Amino acid sequence: MSNTYSRPPIYDQEAVQPMRDELLAVGFEELYTPEDVDNAINSNADKTVLVFINSVCGCAAGSARPGISLALQNNIIPDKLYTSFAGQERDAVDRIREHVKVFPPSSPSIALFKNGELIHFFPRYSIEGYTAEEIADNVKGVFNEKCSGKGPSVTPEQLSEIFYAKQCGSKIPLFKG
Repeated sequence: MSNTYSRPPIYDQEAVQPMRDELLAVGFEELYTPEDVDNAINSNADKTVLVFINSVCGCAAGSARPGISLALQNNIIPDKLYTSFAGQERDAVDRIREHVKVFPPSSPSIALFKNGELIHFFPRYSIEGYTAEEIADNVKGVFNEKCSGKGPSVTPEQLSEIFYAKQCGSKIPLFKG
């Protein structure tokens, strides 16, 4: 829960920690700096790398986090899973957005890379308004087409233990320190 590498976060770090934990619980690693982002995305190991831009938005991210978690129950998943939090790791998220520059800034969003190249992108407008199950189905279709990692990322029992936050970002306290 540290943001010591970049501009100050916008939201209180303790308030957003449950939203981070949802993704960490299904196998994501956090990217805190632009260097972390470049190292993750620019892998040339012929592996697929998923980068999820997390968000406090209750309407979109509140479905996106459980949706991506359900998608990761698929038998085929990306080889690597990374996340960075919009409004928290601001420099890291800016760098992710540089890697998806053909799309306007969007959070939450899901980007899939292979050998440093963007191979699929789910912007906010393809997430917002959809249920977690609908998001999972869309993402699983892409996994089946473009990935070769072995799934699921966690057991169904582990997944069933995760509580998903679904609150409006306007209710989350701003960072004061």
